[in-house]
Amino acid sequence: MNFPDRLLLLALAGALTVFGFAPFGVALLPIATLALLFMLWRDAATPRRAAAQGFAFGLGLFGAGVSWIYVALQTFGGMPAPLAAIGIAGFCAYLALWPALAGWAVARLAPAGSAGRLAAAAGAWTLAEWLRGFVLTGFQWLSVGHAELPGSTLAGFAPVGGIFLVSLAVAAVAALVAYAIDETARYRPMRAVAAATGVAALFASGMLLDRIEWTTPNATPLAVTLVQGNIPQEQKFDPDLRERAFRIYTELVAASKGKLVVLPESAFPVFAHQVPPETMDAIATTMRARGGDALVGLFIALPPEPGENAPRLHNSVVSLGTSSTQVYRKRHLVPFGESIPARALLGPLIESVLAIPLSDQAAGPDEQAPLDVAGEKVALNICYEDAFGSELARWARGSTLLVNVTNDAWYGRSIGPWQHAQIAAMRAKETGRPMLRATNTGVTGVIDADGTPRVHLPWFRRGLLETQVVGRTGETPFMRWGDAIAVLAAALVLAAAFLLGRRASG
Repeated sequence: MNFPDRLLLLALAGALTVFGFAPFGVALLPIATLALLFMLWRDAATPRRAAAQGFAFGLGLFGAGVSWIYVALQTFGGMPAPLAAIGIAGFCAYLALWPALAGWAVARLAPAGSAGRLAAAAGAWTLAEWLRGFVLTGFQWLSVGHAELPGSTLAGFAPVGGIFLVSLAVAAVAALVAYAIDETARYRPMRAVAAATGVAALFASGMLLDRIEWTTPNATPLAVTLVQGNIPQEQKFDPDLRERAFRIYTELVAASKGKLVVLPESAFPVFAHQVPPETMDAIATTMRARGGDALVGLFIALPPEPGENAPRLHNSVVSLGTSSTQVYRKRHLVPFGESIPARALLGPLIESVLAIPLSDQAAGPDEQAPLDVAGEKVALNICYEDAFGSELARWARGSTLLVNVTNDAWYGRSIGPWQHAQIAAMRAKETGRPMLRATNTGVTGVIDADGTPRVHLPWFRRGLLETQVVGRTGETPFMRWGDAIAVLAAALVLAAAFLLGRRASG
């Protein structure tokens, strides 16, 4: 097979990898496609060729896996279709640079054709995912470890080292599969059996870790209601329809039964001072009557900081009810959606082609304690924030429940909201806490502390999800150490591959 054909094959393999994630859920598929990539990396003649192979794989993966962002840019953001297409293509190309970097590193660190290259591939892939997760504010979507929920025992590594330790386990299995195939082709059955034993050991280790109960359940379950307003995105920020949103959510709260009632992100798409006092009073009165609290998404405008001219705008959640009023302000903002990097330079250009309301927000303070509502300690996160496992694990310390409020209506009926729900499941698994998700159009649901989705409302339908959850206390190793365990393990794998490569070449 010539080199261009290999690139095309890898692009197709990358695109096929998307079927490993929600809503498709073929959890073993990323192992197979990574094994193919690693085998071609093993034989790459130069670092440049390995980088090109990684780029082709990444272009297929992200082109097929996150191109739904186009819906937010063009359909709801008003960006001209050609510009939106160019923007998405550029974004996917940027994301593909990380697998390209991994391929380049693999070819630099270990000699072609060696088993060390396969080991290096597992470590380099994981470190590239980790770097992608925080460079330029980060984008952790489609980390291969997410595909292991629900069902795969490899997800058992999540409470120990988070999503990247799960990704390392996936990549290690892929490298061992590639090695077993190679050794079988060379008529070395004992080595192939040894590789298969390594695969079995990784799955068994995940299974054993999965049996550890890292956190302790509370004695009393809590009745909760998750509210799905299903207000069309094209109507959500229409000033003429604000009163309709106030009425819909007030009526839904009145019809709810939970002691904790959770409304979606920006359920009231206005600033707090613009919400009619009678609306806030009605919700607070309803919740006080049952001794509970409601969490309401809206925006808050605060006075400018010294040296600033404009107010600071915050995507927020406020509590209304029996407990004292508390506020959570979003900490990790979406670039170009909620904040504009290098605003003085890029602001006029972005605002001329993209009509996203409130696209110049301020981040909330990093240290925000869990909200004390309905007898629980609730670690809130808004929309995109639940994509960042180590951040959320740190914020969740001292909490008993995780609550994510979001508005995935921006992405229409694409696969994006289902991928987002799967990401949220990994956050529950990492922290050993239930995750409640209240969304505007779906996927509103409850995820148990083991990362298993328990129940969700139908997509694009207004309704109330009434259920009970049990809060949990205690900390997983990941909550204490964050990504450090996974990064150290991946770096050690990479270093070992380098040393083995030097010994083999010497």
